[in-house]
Amino acid sequence: MISISNTATNLGVVTDGTLDMSGHVKKIVRAASFAYTAYTVPRHHINRASSTLVHAFVSSRLDYCNSLSYGLPAKEIQKLQRIQNSAARIVTRCSKHSHITPILQQLHWLPIRERITYKVVLLTYKALHDMAPMYIAGLLAQYQPSRSLRSSTQCLLRRPPPSRTTHYGDRSFAAFAPTIWNDLPMSIRSKTSLDSFKTALNTHLFVNCFW
Repeated sequence: MISISNTATNLGVVTDGTLDMSGHVKKIVRAASFAYTAYTVPRHHINRASSTLVHAFVSSRLDYCNSLSYGLPAKEIQKLQRIQNSAARIVTRCSKHSHITPILQQLHWLPIRERITYKVVLLTYKALHDMAPMYIAGLLAQYQPSRSLRSSTQCLLRRPPPSRTTHYGDRSFAAFAPTIWNDLPMSIRSKTSLDSFKTALNTHLFVNCFW
């Protein structure tokens, strides 16, 4: 007899019928908790190599396919943020009661929500510059006004019509990517090299988050 499961795993990402990604968030939290357990030693005994391993282990899991987490409820984002906060305190050897914002600033780490935005925008840039698969690039369309306007040279994307299913449709890449992209400054959207775009985008998100 074949048993029915409420979740499915594809390329390491756990999804369910509601697409709330709660199962995937739980998986990340469990993996990160395992990493922290391995380093349950006094903070003054944690060397730089150990803290770097924690950073690499945790960040790789937080960032893996994290564009799928766009639009998640705040409670799910907060679970992931607590994981990043713990990693930051381990890396800097700070007390668990230390205020986290200065620590993230010191490490120059983007918080979870901004990391998700970074991944979405980076994927959008690659799709517009033939660096992404066609099935992703095909979800985006350049904005072409019906008559000659200044906006026609602003590197804007056409926003799709409102979705009938706000819970699902508005969280699709085709729906939210144009909105995020169009909200970026023209100076970032018009970057011609990937490296300069990544640097400018990271700085933009960091400044908007902390200042």
